[in-house]
Parts: sequence; C-alpha cells; structure tokens
Amino acid sequence: MKYVSLLAIIAGTSSLFLLWLPMSLQAQLVLSLTILGLMLLSMQRPENKTLRLMTFVYASVIALRYAYWRTTDTLPDSSDLLNFIPGLLLYIAEMYCLVMLAINFFIVADPLKRAAPDAQAAADLPTVDVFVPSYNEAPDLLALTLAAAKNMNYPASKLTVYLLDDGGTDAKCGHRDPVVAHSAQRRREELQTLCAALGVRYHARAENTHAKAGNLNAGLKISSSDLVVVFDADHAPVREFLSETVGYFAADDRLFLVQTPHFFLNPDPLEKNLDTFRQMPSENEMFYSIVQRGLDKWNASFFCGSAAVLRRAALEETNGFQGQSITEDCESALALHCRGWHSVYVDKPLIAGLQPETLVSFIGQRVRWAQGMLQILILNRPFLQRGLTFAQRVCYAGTNLFWLFPLTRLTFMVAPLLYIFFSLQIFQANIVEFVCYTLTYLISSFAMQNYLFGKVRWPWVSELYEYVQAVMLLGAIFSVVRNPRKPTFNVTAKGQTLETSKLSPIALPYFAIFLLLATASAYAIWRYLSEPMPSELLLIVIGWNLINMGLAGAALGVVAERRERRRNQRLSVRRHALLHIGSVVHTVILTNVSSGGVAVEFIDNPAKAVDEGEVCSLELRRNGKALRKDIVCRVARGGPDRSFGFAFVQRDPETFSLIAEIMYSEQSFLQDRINLRQKPIGFFIGTLRFSLWSVRECMRALIYAAGLVRETQQTSHPDAELLLVPANNRARSGSHAGFDPGSVKEATYA
Repeated sequence: MKYVSLLAIIAGTSSLFLLWLPMSLQAQLVLSLTILGLMLLSMQRPENKTLRLMTFVYASVIALRYAYWRTTDTLPDSSDLLNFIPGLLLYIAEMYCLVMLAINFFIVADPLKRAAPDAQAAADLPTVDVFVPSYNEAPDLLALTLAAAKNMNYPASKLTVYLLDDGGTDAKCGHRDPVVAHSAQRRREELQTLCAALGVRYHARAENTHAKAGNLNAGLKISSSDLVVVFDADHAPVREFLSETVGYFAADDRLFLVQTPHFFLNPDPLEKNLDTFRQMPSENEMFYSIVQRGLDKWNASFFCGSAAVLRRAALEETNGFQGQSITEDCESALALHCRGWHSVYVDKPLIAGLQPETLVSFIGQRVRWAQGMLQILILNRPFLQRGLTFAQRVCYAGTNLFWLFPLTRLTFMVAPLLYIFFSLQIFQANIVEFVCYTLTYLISSFAMQNYLFGKVRWPWVSELYEYVQAVMLLGAIFSVVRNPRKPTFNVTAKGQTLETSKLSPIALPYFAIFLLLATASAYAIWRYLSEPMPSELLLIVIGWNLINMGLAGAALGVVAERRERRRNQRLSVRRHALLHIGSVVHTVILTNVSSGGVAVEFIDNPAKAVDEGEVCSLELRRNGKALRKDIVCRVARGGPDRSFGFAFVQRDPETFSLIAEIMYSEQSFLQDRINLRQKPIGFFIGTLRFSLWSVRECMRALIYAAGLVRETQQTSHPDAELLLVPANNRARSGSHAGFDPGSVKEATYA
C-alpha cells in the first residue's frame, strides 16, 4: 500500500507540471492521445490497485488540462455581456461537473467489500425492535412485510415487530370530517386485527407531526430493545436479514448503522415504459453496488430510510431521528457521524420492495429527495460540520451537491440553441481546439464511466434519468433556495396500476422541448448548407444538439406510459413443496410466487392433470412445522414441464405467512435477479442501443399523442398468464403475477 501511495504522489506531482505547461495544439493532441492510451491500458486490469489508481490520475490530467484551457482560452470577452453572461453560465455548469467528477473519483476510488460478520451465540444476541412505519398502505401490502419481518431467523424472545400506523392517528380518528374519521377508525380496526393475528404490536400516535421522523420517534418511546430495524411498508425482508447485519454491532461499540441495499420487484417508470427491466441494470444499482461501498470506505455510508439496523443508544444521543429536513434518513446519519459514530454498508440485497409505477409518483419522490438533500446542504452545511473527517465532509457535500444536476442538465440543453438561433458566441473555439481538448476529455469521461460503472449502468442511461427528472425538478430546487424550511414531507404513491396505455399528465413539457430541439436541428442544418462560409463551431453545435435531441426523444418514451394492470409483483424462486390433489400428494417445485399466487411444476408425472378452477392444497414445512393453504388452479398448461398457475383461495394472515416463507426464504433469490442484469455491454453497443430506443420510443410517443394506440385484448386475468414462464426465462422476466383484481392506490414513506 505504501508503494501505491508513493506512486500516486509521484504521478500526481508530475501531472501538476503538465497542467499549466503551455503547448501547441499538436503537442496537446499528442499528449491527450498518449494519456488516453495509457489509461485504456491500465483499465485492462481493474483488480490491480496500482493500475486502478493510475487510471484515475490519467483521467484527472485530461480533465484538468481541459479545465485550464476552458478557463483561459474559451470565455467570451467580458465587455460583450450578451455573449459573456450565457457563456459564463455554461462555464460554471461545466466546472460544477468537473468538481462532481473529482468528488466521484474520491468516493469510488476503492469501494469497500465487507466480509460477513462473525456468528454469535443465541444468548449473546442483542434485542431487536422492528419498526414498519405506515401511512395509508393497503392491509395486504402491510401483511406481507409484517409476516416476512416475523419470519426472520432470530430468537423470538429477542425480536419485537411494531406497525407504526400514521393513517390511524387519534387526530384522524377524531377528525371533524366524518368521512375522514370513519376511514381512519376502520383502518385502525383492520390493522389491529391483522397485527393480533401475526403477533405484531400496533401503535398509532396522537397526530402526524414531523412525518416519518416523528412516527419513528414515537416508536422509540414505546420500545426498549438494543437495536432498531426500519422497514418501509413495502420492504419485506428475507429470513437472513438479521443474521447478515446484527453481528457487526458486536465488533464495534461505536457502530450506529448497518445499511443494506434497496432491491425492487417492479420496474420504475423508465424501465417499464422503455421495456428494459428484464435485461438492464436498475437505476439504484449504481448507487447501492458502487457508491455506497465507496462511501463505506470513508465511514460515510448513510441511512437510506429503510432496510437498516440502528443502535438505540446512538439515536438517544441525538434525541431520535432528525426532522429538520424532509430527508430524515441522511440528516440523522449526518448528526451521528458528527458525534463520532460509525456506519457499515452491507452489499447484499436483503429486502424486496416496490418503486413508484407512474411518472408522476416517481417525480414526486425525486422532488422530495432533491429538496431534502438541498435542505441539508443549506441548513446543516456538512462541509463545515464539526466532528466530521475531511473525507466525510467531501462525501456528504458531494451527495448533497449532486442534486443540483437539473441546473447543469438544462443548461447543456439550452446552450447550443443560443448559437443556432441567435449566433451568440458563448464558447470561443475552433474545430481543431475542440478535438484536441473537448473531444479527448469526453472520450476520457465516457471511458471512466464505463470503467467504474459498466456493470451497473449502461451508456447514456444516467443522462436520460437526469434529463427526465431535471425538467420537473428545476422549480423544486429554486423553492428550496428561496425558503429552505418551506418543503413539507409528501408520501410516495406505490402499488398504482394503469388500465390503459396513455401519455403521462406531465408529458407536455417533454414534447415541447423535443419539438424545439428538432426545429433547432433542422434550422442549423439549413444554415450550414445555405451560408456561404459556415462556421466550424456550427458543425460542433449541430452534433451537440443532435445528442440532446436523442435524449429528448428517448424521454418521450418515458412519458408515454405503458399499461400496467398487475398489482402483485412476482419473484422467481426454487422451493420444494407438497401439493395435495384430493387424496393424492405430489412433490412439486414452486418456480415463482407473488402475493396473489404461485407457479408450480410437478417433479413426477401425475396421471391426472389439474383442471382449471380445481382447488388443491399447498404444503410447506419449516422446522418440523407444516404450513398449508388452499390454492385454486387458474392456468393449466401441459407439456414436458407440467406448469400450472395457482391463486390463493384466501388472503388471510396465515396466507401471507406462507407467502413470506416462499418468497423471502433465501437471499439468493434476490441476488440472482441482480446478477443476471449486471452485465456490461460496452460504450459503442450501448450508444447504438440507446439510439434505437430514441427513434423507437419517439415514434411510440407520437402514436400515443395522436390517439392511435391500440390495446391488446386479454382473454384471462392480467396476472394469471405470467405465472407460467418457460424455465429458461424465469429469472430474467420482470413481469408480475398474482390474482387480486382491480386497481389500488397506495402510498409509502419511501
């Protein structure tokens, strides 16, 4: 390690000499190409720490040479305000990106991969309280999470599960509006009955003050265990959750947090509408698979609101969870890191949850995240907080500053239009300079993106996510800057369904921007062909605008929302079970399951196939105890695999205990789905694929806008046919299954 550090110091010192060294354009091009070549060679051995560090050095040299040139040679004259002001804004946006690039390099330079904790004797295990904060989720969604929490491998005498219900508070039950009061009273009664059946403690506080943070703090007051586990209402844990996390607390008396990743059973709106959920890594995987591990290296991984274990003694030092901002999770972690407490990140999916299904709810969630993180940046000022190490200051400041990306993303969208329509000279450069500095810098940036995140993020997908959010987040950012204490907590809708394919209610701005960019492209090409001596800069700007148009075209596919009528999310499993058909018992394999039903394959060859509508009995055994429920055949299919889809006859607490036993018995079921998606495709293939998405999805959105979309007719229940997935496709499928018809609106604190 000393050798690596010495080499880095020598390389860094040499690089500083190169940064300000005056060069001709030819020398700059040779230098850039040489460094790019060395960088690409270093990337061939990612497991070698020395070469990995050198890769960062090479990329930094190219980026800083570009920053020096951009600062000294490309800004318009300050006396020409019409060009200088927009030119300066574009320059500031680029410098922000370079700062974020440097912070990102610092965070992910050496991501930490932790070993599993040592096993403890049952007598030495700490007591654990599980908090499931709820607002207005449906009882069946809560039932699965509570059943899975009760099903975790842990001594029953040391595990207590609480449902913290903010939908049945005293204030709501006594509301002056009789409809609101009746709804709250009925909810409280239903959930009390559910909790009693599952062996869970129900608690509703007096009123909904301080949103989720207040609800969790109310839970702290009525409980007393050593550790506190938080699961969102839709985040059901696997059986191993506590055995994979609790052991870290015995090894470190100053540990306050063990955070695990958030794994999702359903696609987000981008994945659903672009139809990428089966093969492309999900958006959150870059953060949870790389960034959080990088933060963990610097003792800066933070609480993400769910799927985490916290030490009660640490929370008592800060009077519980923090509620000054609307992102109580990150704020609470910051407060405890400032007091010298430690955190741990475990890179294993140990819970399965739900993402917002519609674009409106997705944007609503991101508005809260952006406003909350900027509140922390303004009100808590992590870069100035006492008690943090330098590395922690950088990590927290970078995490908060990231949410200014809408400003830069939209700046990069607008900048080429100023030259195309108004001939404003906001970037002073010719095409040779562009190649020597800008193009080599862009190649380096894309190469580093693929090097660091290739397994978890395909090319151009980050840019698409940022653009889709930026259009709607811009106003939210300005509102926080004007009044940092104004934003209020809004729950995120989950479990929504769409009966028909249609444009999102917020689609209009995306169409307007695409039309503007398309018009600009056409006009710019006309200018280039018609002007006697077209500027070289015009050619550069045309290419820049076409890239922006490609992003905007793909975004039209995101706002053209595909129909999603399935409410229950399916998970591929591999579990042995017994199926009772009359008096005959068959050994079967359960191949996938949802909260509505299961898919079954026969190991033997039954003389009589199961008829559609026939009621059978499914039996599982655990620790010598039989779990048995009636199921009804919904889909029967012959053939060599003998596949059948069944629905649960009843959806009572015992049913959800059985479902939890099937779905969340092994962490590997979740890990397998992630492993199948985490495969890099390379920059060129990724760019080609993204270009095809842009064209295809733009056409689909225009068809939706014209009202020409045609829905395919379904001859059976929308969930039923998806229980039957060919064996070689089961793990890849991102579709959902279940037999609970109808649509529902639910909201969670996520």
